[in-house]
Amino acid sequence: MGVMRIGHASIRVMDMAASLKHYENVIGMKTVHTDADGNVYLKCWDEWDKYSIILTLADQAGMNHVAYKVEKDADLDSFKERVEAYGIATEMLPEGAMPFVGRILKFNLPSSHEFRLYAKKECVGTDVGSTNPDPWPDDKKGAGAHWLDHTLLMCTLDPPNGVNHVADNCKFMTEVLDFHLGEQAMVGPDANIQAAAFMFRTSTPHDIAFVGGPRPGMHHVSFFLDSWHDILKAGDIMAKNKVRIDVAPTRHGITRGETIYFFDPSGNRNETFAGLGYMAQPDRPVITWTEDTIGRGIFYHTGVLPESFTGVYT
Repeated sequence: MGVMRIGHASIRVMDMAASLKHYENVIGMKTVHTDADGNVYLKCWDEWDKYSIILTLADQAGMNHVAYKVEKDADLDSFKERVEAYGIATEMLPEGAMPFVGRILKFNLPSSHEFRLYAKKECVGTDVGSTNPDPWPDDKKGAGAHWLDHTLLMCTLDPPNGVNHVADNCKFMTEVLDFHLGEQAMVGPDANIQAAAFMFRTSTPHDIAFVGGPRPGMHHVSFFLDSWHDILKAGDIMAKNKVRIDVAPTRHGITRGETIYFFDPSGNRNETFAGLGYMAQPDRPVITWTEDTIGRGIFYHTGVLPESFTGVYT
């Protein structure tokens, strides 16, 4: 099978206490571990592996790395050969280099983002267990996010100088990591510049996305909720906690998902995302959004794409 799904994201924050309050009380995660360097590890209630978010104290917000889980440990050796044959250097980190994780294959995407693959992470089970489970745990907090769903990475897009790291990443993810392209946005006079790519390995519309911008960075990490009702409730929880909301509850055209975008205390953008939209399959035709409809693709109700949405990120 190779790559199965997203495993975790390591995020830089500038105020650990405020960040923990946010990820625990607003998103609904639980702290499961703090290492000797003060990094804090958290999980959502419906995740079975040890953690999905790592918070690292730093003087600037952003992402350290994103990691995806592969099916077998031997897959790491196979991917190491494939990544290096593509012309990208790799490093194999030994078991224990990260808490509760086996070997890790580390490399940079063409966009320069640090990307990691691993096969083993301690399984602790969901908060409702695997025998006669209830639909949700009694101690669910905040929005009660089920799991870390995906991340969207901003990639340098400078067509006049021949730079398009969206297309470069899409090619690499397809040819080397066996991801599939679900949706894309094409711009330019001849509609031949790939400005956004939404890619999947599971049956959801996207497990990772790339969007063009002036520099590389993290646009958001996204957490899954059940329904539109849960999205609205999450908005109420954010208002109660005085969270800075970027985009109020609405629907995407791309992926058909329902969404709220908001910021953690350090300025890292988060998303709560609901709705599977459609079943993504390798033989499904790629959906393409043209330059004149990108606003409706991102925010279906208004069709308006605020400049800050792609201009402000960490």
